[in-house]
Amino acid sequence: MVKKNLLFFIYSLSSGGAERVTANMANYWADRGWSVTVVTVVGQDLDFYQLHPAIKRIELGLGKKSSNQLMGLINNLKRISALRKILKKLRPDVALAMMSTASVILGFAAMGLANIATIGAERTHPPRLPLGPLWEKLRCFSYGKLKAVVALTSETAAWLNKNTNAIYVPIIPNAVQWPLALNQPIVDPNKFIADNKNILLAVGRLDQFKGFSTLIDIFANIAPQYPNWQLIILGEGYKRQEFEQQIVSHNLQKQIILPGAVGNISQWYNRADIYILSSDFEGFPNTLVEAMAHGVCPISFDCDTGPRDIIRNNVDGLLIAPGEKEDLKEAVVNLINNDMLRKQYGKRATEVRERFAVELIALKWERLFSELNK
Repeated sequence: MVKKNLLFFIYSLSSGGAERVTANMANYWADRGWSVTVVTVVGQDLDFYQLHPAIKRIELGLGKKSSNQLMGLINNLKRISALRKILKKLRPDVALAMMSTASVILGFAAMGLANIATIGAERTHPPRLPLGPLWEKLRCFSYGKLKAVVALTSETAAWLNKNTNAIYVPIIPNAVQWPLALNQPIVDPNKFIADNKNILLAVGRLDQFKGFSTLIDIFANIAPQYPNWQLIILGEGYKRQEFEQQIVSHNLQKQIILPGAVGNISQWYNRADIYILSSDFEGFPNTLVEAMAHGVCPISFDCDTGPRDIIRNNVDGLLIAPGEKEDLKEAVVNLINNDMLRKQYGKRATEVRERFAVELIALKWERLFSELNK
């Protein structure tokens, strides 16, 4: 394929799934000699992921919080104007916005600019995380100004086609990174895990949507029967104190541990026996694919959206009906007690390395770029 001049636009490169995908995609094409620019609303001081040295990094410095709706409008008009200036100056072949609000801003910023393939990318399932009445109207209008809006799953594509003016909605899942690059902070698992312990691992922001409160309660119910098992939840977020108090209330500070965000997550996957995803909803959970690529037996709620596109139920992991806490507990107990089944699922789980290979997913994107640049 002819090398492209590619621009990514995202709010930040802080710790998160969409941010990781952005960094991985940008690095992939930069490593192949493409001209790549990454534009963020906030500054580089919030960066969690490392970029290829050839990538041009631009920060708008417009991440100021809006105190009211009027200030929100003013701040976003500034972002639209700043991004438009960059687009006019760099004239990329492709401008790709990651996440909902960034995609909306790109749609307005690129209006009237010819010869730029403008692409929005939804990273979650919109009806499960609504933007609010004003932003929903803006999304509906702005998506019609983009040449394409990429969805991660068929469910999200159907929603976008029905609820926005998007012209074209291709489906491209996330690629799995294998092996994973090391980033800061490096946190040694051995500082938290004894050699003789088995690990139930979960990863994600400590927020209300990842289901960690439910997960803590489920594990607390079985922990006394399985003292050699620990629950490790990696990540940071505003719910940390609440989860810590919940753990203390169960008197399980030694069996449930919150080490924080880590940059050497592959070492934690390698130490895990079971990976569990307890989210209320997802877009396309990168950590689930990554854990499976490392040969970790997965179990997940069959929530909207993503897990059912990744786990092949009873082949390389288990899918549990959403919200069925008792079923999830029984499934975890079954896996704890069945070492052979865990290993069987873990062995088949590594097939995600081929199913979601970077080269395969990148080819889907490159075909889209070529199609839109005609």
